[in-house]
Amino acid sequence: MLMKDLRTTHLRHLWLLLMFLPLLVSAQRVENAQQIDKDKRNAFVPPFDFPLLFSGNFGEIRTDHFHGGLDFKTGGVSGKAVRALANGYISRIRVTHGSGYVLDVTYHNGYRTINRHLSAFVGEVAQRTEATQYATESWEVDIVPEPGEYPVRAGQVIALSGNTGYSFGPHLHLDLIEEATGDYVDPLPFFAQHVRDHIAPRAVDIRFFPQRNRGVVNGQQGAQTFAFGSAKRVTAWGIVGVGLRAYDYMDGANNRNGVHTVILEVDGQETFRSVVDRFSDDESRMINSWTDGAYMKSFIEPGNRLRMLHATDSLRGLLCIDEERPYKLTYTLIDALGNRSKVSFTLHGQRAVIPQIDHKEKYHFKWNRVNILQEPGLQLVVPRGMLYDDAFLNFGMTIDSADVAYTYRLHDQRVPLHSRCPLTIKLRRKPLADSTKYYVASIDAKGERHYVGGHYEKGMMRADVRELTTFTVAIDTIPPSCAPVGKQRWRTTGRIVLRATDAESGLASYRCLIDGQYVLFGKPNSTKDELICTINSTIKKLLSNSQSSSQNSSQRHTLEVILTDRCGNTSTTLITF
Repeated sequence: MLMKDLRTTHLRHLWLLLMFLPLLVSAQRVENAQQIDKDKRNAFVPPFDFPLLFSGNFGEIRTDHFHGGLDFKTGGVSGKAVRALANGYISRIRVTHGSGYVLDVTYHNGYRTINRHLSAFVGEVAQRTEATQYATESWEVDIVPEPGEYPVRAGQVIALSGNTGYSFGPHLHLDLIEEATGDYVDPLPFFAQHVRDHIAPRAVDIRFFPQRNRGVVNGQQGAQTFAFGSAKRVTAWGIVGVGLRAYDYMDGANNRNGVHTVILEVDGQETFRSVVDRFSDDESRMINSWTDGAYMKSFIEPGNRLRMLHATDSLRGLLCIDEERPYKLTYTLIDALGNRSKVSFTLHGQRAVIPQIDHKEKYHFKWNRVNILQEPGLQLVVPRGMLYDDAFLNFGMTIDSADVAYTYRLHDQRVPLHSRCPLTIKLRRKPLADSTKYYVASIDAKGERHYVGGHYEKGMMRADVRELTTFTVAIDTIPPSCAPVGKQRWRTTGRIVLRATDAESGLASYRCLIDGQYVLFGKPNSTKDELICTINSTIKKLLSNSQSSSQNSSQRHTLEVILTDRCGNTSTTLITF
C-alpha cells in the first residue's frame, strides 16, 4: 500500500513537472533575454557626448544591400570627437574612396566596430596614415596594426566625424560586428538607454504580387499597389504575395528609417515575420529578393536564404486565395525600441480565370539550375544559386551601323544576381587595334551607358555581370580632363582644389606632383569630382624646400596632374601657381 502511494505521488509530481516545464523554460528564456539586454545596455558607452539622433538605422533598404549600421547625426558639421565604446584596440586603419576615413576597433567584449566617413584620425594613427600615404604615393591605404599596438579605453577620442567617401552629409556611420559569427548586428539595443524614441513605425501602402500563371488581383497579373483605407474593393484568386511600404521615425529627427519587425497575420493567424537584427556579408545582396523598390515582401522567394525572414507554412508566406470570402490582412510594425503600430486591409476572394502565359523554354531561367543563354555573338552563364526566383527573359537584340557589337536586351526589367556571372559578347568589327580601349557597358532605362569592364580575348569581350539587363560593347579613347577650382583662393583657404572628370569609362587613378615631387591629393567626398590637397606642414615644408633652391623668394610652382581612366587613357595637366 505504501509503495502504491509512493508511485501515485511520484506520478503526480512528474505530471506537474510536465505541465509546468514549458512555463519554466519560457521563464528561463525571458530571464536569459533580459540578461542579454542588460549586458547590451552595459557593454558600450555612446560614441558622442551629446544626445543621440539617427539619420539612418540598421538594415534600412539600400540599393543592392542592407544598411549595415547606424548613422549618427552630428549637427550638420564635421569634426565631432568620436569616442571608443569600450576597452579594446584599433585593429584596422583605412582611407578609401567608398567610405572615406575608416577605423576598425576590436573590443574585449566580443564585438568589433567599423567607423566610416570620418574627417580625420588622431594622434599616432593620423601620423602613421599620412606617412603610409606618402610612402605608397596613394591616398587610399589599408593598414592592419598588431593587436594591442593602439590600445583604447572606453570614452577615449579615437577620430573625428566627417563627410568623406560616398556620403551626402556630415555623420558617423557605425557598423557593429559580432566576432564569433562575423555577422553585422543592430547596434541600437546597445545604446537604447541613451535614445529618446516614442514614435511607432507607420505603414504607407500595400502591394500585391500575383504569382505568374498561379494567381490574379482584380483579374490581372502583375504587381498592384493600394492605399490603406481605400474604399476600392480589391479582389484576388489563386496564389498571391503581399508587400508593404513602411517607415520608422524617432523623436527629434525627420528622417525615414527602416522597420525592425514586420508581422503579417491573415484572419488572425501569422503567416510571415521579418526581424531585421543581423545579417552576414553573403546575405546582404539578398535584399534584392526581399524588396521591390521600397516595398518589403511578406513572402520568401525560393532562392532567398535570408535568416531574418520567417514564414509559417510551405507556401513561404504566399497567400492561397481559394474561397469566395473576405480575407483580413493585419500588419504589426515594431521598431527596435518596442514602439508598435497596426494596420489592416481586406482582400476579397473572388473566383476568376487565371491566364496562362507561355514562354520560350530557352528564355525561362530557373533559380535552382545552371542556365546558359546562347545567341548570335552572345553567351551568358548563370550558375545555380545566382537567381532568387525563376526569371522569364524578354530577350531582344539590336544593331546600329556605328556599333562594334550588337546591343543585347536580356530583360526589359533589371534582374539582380546574387554574385557575378560570366558574359561574353563578340565584336562585329574592330576599328581600333588597341584592345584595352574596349569595354562592356550596361544600358539603363534612359539609354545611358555605364562601365562594366571586362577584357578582350580572341575577338570577344568577356566580363562578369551582377544583373540581367541590357549590355553592349563600347569604346573609350578620350582621356580624362582636369581644371583648377578657385585657384585665386588656394592660399587663403589652405586647400588646392581640382576638378577631375572622365566622360566615358571613369577615372581609375590620379597622381599629383609639385615641382616634380609627389604630393598627397585625395578625393575626400566621392559624390563630387574634386581632388583636394590640404596645405599642411608637410606641403609647406615641400614648398619651402623648393623655394630655397631658387634665388627668387616669390618663385612660382608647377603642379603636374596625371589622370588615367579605366581604359588606360592618360592626360597630363600643368598648372602654375
